[in-house]
Amino acid sequence: MSDITFYELPGCPFCANVRSKLDELGLDYETVEVPAAHHERTRVRDVSGQTGVPVITDEAHGVEGMAESDEIVAYLEETYEKA
Repeated sequence: MSDITFYELPGCPFCANVRSKLDELGLDYETVEVPAAHHERTRVRDVSGQTGVPVITDEAHGVEGMAESDEIVAYLEETYEKA
C-alpha cells in the first residue's frame, strides 16, 4: 500500500498534470477515480472537505486532502524531487 492517494476524475486536465508529476517523480501511489457528479463524490469530500479534484493525501508527511493542482505539484516537487 502506498502512502500517497490520488483522487482524480478521468479526462480532467488538472488531474492529468498531477498524475504526470507523480509519474515523473517515480512515486508509488493509489488512484481513486471519483464519480463525475459532484454530489456522488462523498469519499473525496470526506478527505478534503470539498468535491473538486485533484486531491492527494500523503500519510508519510501528514498531508490530508490537499487540493488545487498547482499546489499539489509544488508540494510534490519540494518533497520528492531529488536535488
